[in-house]
Amino acid sequence: MGHMVEAALKEKGITCAGASEDIASFDKELAKECVCIDFTCPDAFKANYKVLAENFKAVVVGTTGWNDIKDEVVAYFEKCGTPMIFSSNFSVGVNVFTAAVEVIARSLAKAGGYAPYIVEKHHIHKLDAPSGTAKSLAGVVEEQMGLKPDVASIRVAELAGTHTVGFEGTCDRITLEHEAFSRKGFAEGAVVAALMTEGLTGVHEFKELFFKEEKQ
Repeated sequence: MGHMVEAALKEKGITCAGASEDIASFDKELAKECVCIDFTCPDAFKANYKVLAENFKAVVVGTTGWNDIKDEVVAYFEKCGTPMIFSSNFSVGVNVFTAAVEVIARSLAKAGGYAPYIVEKHHIHKLDAPSGTAKSLAGVVEEQMGLKPDVASIRVAELAGTHTVGFEGTCDRITLEHEAFSRKGFAEGAVVAALMTEGLTGVHEFKELFFKEEKQ
């Protein structure tokens, strides 16, 4: 993901100030002028989030698997006055997909009689299961329907990521699916988020900013 983010920045004519596996060693004066895009692993983010909040101009977090400390992370970024945009999936397509799932789940909740489920498939190198995107989708469905969907995870080959949300009724079935062809879309979305941090305050989920105008 780091190389893909660098490529996405280059395509937009934006300079990458540096890439580091040890973010604590990043030049602190330079960090004040930079937006950090974090695609690491849960343990790394949990160990480094205070360093990010204390030193960088703003932070974009694409790492998943830290929801168990979300409240303290949000509180710390707000305490430091550092803007943060996070998402379980920065793909623009996934955010549109999530919005569609929300609409359908809300409509089916009114009708009743449908059981929701989610299947997510990723490459064998992915560390967390279910995926952060699957958890987010499950949260949307549960919020709209009051039902907690079953979630199944599959790890095979080099799949970039496929998420299927189904609603099983007695007479029919509704399925929605998003398939990523590569991880490039995640990198491009993260760069879009980084540009959004200009003039931003507080902590936000990407989808909230992405659909802000449409909801007004």
